[in-house]
Amino acid sequence: ELLGDMIKQVRLERNMTQDQLGKLIGVQKAQISKLENNATNVTMETILRVLTALKAKISFHIELKSHKVQIAS
Repeated sequence: ELLGDMIKQVRLERNMTQDQLGKLIGVQKAQISKLENNATNVTMETILRVLTALKAKISFHIELKSHKVQIAS
């Protein structure tokens, strides 16, 4: 829910329509709508493409038991 809201807010701040964002990353407007409304399972690849198109700084922190992995891009 948080991710969808964030994507929508940033898209609107950049004065982009769902259609424009979809065309920028090669998906239909409906996919962007579903992503923003958290109505579907979305691949990590699509999420990364959306965040990249919105010029977001992307970093991950994953913790599994005693192992920590931090990936920044």
